[in-house]
Amino acid sequence: MSNNAKDLGWVAAGGDPRSIGRALGMAGREAVHRHLLRAEIWQRVNDSSNAERLALMTESVKVHFPAIWAEIEGLAEGLHLPTDQVMAWNCRGDLLASVPDGCTTVMLPGPTAVLAHNEDGLPFFRGASFIADVTPERDPGFRAFCYPGSVPGHTFAFTRAGLVQTVNNIRLVGVKADTPRMVLGRAVLAALDIDAALAVLRAHPNSGGFHFALSHVADRRILSVEFGRGEVSVTRIDSPSLHANHALHLSSGRGDQIITPSSRDRQARGEALLAAGAGDPLAILRDTGGCGLPIRRDAADDPDEENTLATALFRVTQDGIEWSIYDQGADPAAYAGKST
Repeated sequence: MSNNAKDLGWVAAGGDPRSIGRALGMAGREAVHRHLLRAEIWQRVNDSSNAERLALMTESVKVHFPAIWAEIEGLAEGLHLPTDQVMAWNCRGDLLASVPDGCTTVMLPGPTAVLAHNEDGLPFFRGASFIADVTPERDPGFRAFCYPGSVPGHTFAFTRAGLVQTVNNIRLVGVKADTPRMVLGRAVLAALDIDAALAVLRAHPNSGGFHFALSHVADRRILSVEFGRGEVSVTRIDSPSLHANHALHLSSGRGDQIITPSSRDRQARGEALLAAGAGDPLAILRDTGGCGLPIRRDAADDPDEENTLATALFRVTQDGIEWSIYDQGADPAAYAGKST
């Protein structure tokens, strides 16, 4: 693995779920206390009006995903914060229709499947986010982009079982979730293949909205999966495609969601680039052209309060996953390697 890291850290965590959570919490503690606890979004998710829905989701996680609940408890320990507050933060997209989690994914099918992803989030987390290199006791290990205070599985990740996952926010309206979407994303990282990942989502579809792009070394399909509010929609990607964090094929979501100007403009610009024959996924994700808001997001006054904090490129071959992760808008990669 090459390492030219600048803004993006690398944190190793392993052992039992509580130990993993504790290590991730310690890695994010300073940034959470310095920035997140002062942010309006933290106050909104921890408002007392959310207590009943939060209790329902907490009980669901304890029953259906006890290991992830232990990880959240450990995360709270490492952060030096109450567990219910950390749980609320990890339910932000289930409690609120619109949160500052953006992102753009490029999907290029073929004998070698290519997934590329811009991770767009709160600008104050630049320099504090990190790649978590996680080795659980029982499940496959994985590497995932992590925000301080959040469990892995809602950004981009690749696992030692050969699964690649990229995640985009979908701002569904009227969600009354019983399972947090970020917990589902974390659960997918334990799946041995795509079918097992889909089984997790189909068993617990009543969550906030997410889009997953999934591929696996065993078959190299690319699946576009939109889910939330009790529905799961799966589409196989057969031609170059882009997803910019609003529902494109989730039937209920298409008619009842928030599409921000940034999401609309990134989708339109990405589709135009692909239609014009653009084939370099990194060039697409670094694009700042077009007549609207750009795909690559660095503006201090971004209307969704999001900036591009990392870009990941995955080439899924029959021999493994070739990966590179960038924390800047140009080469070189901060981290790169091949997972077999």
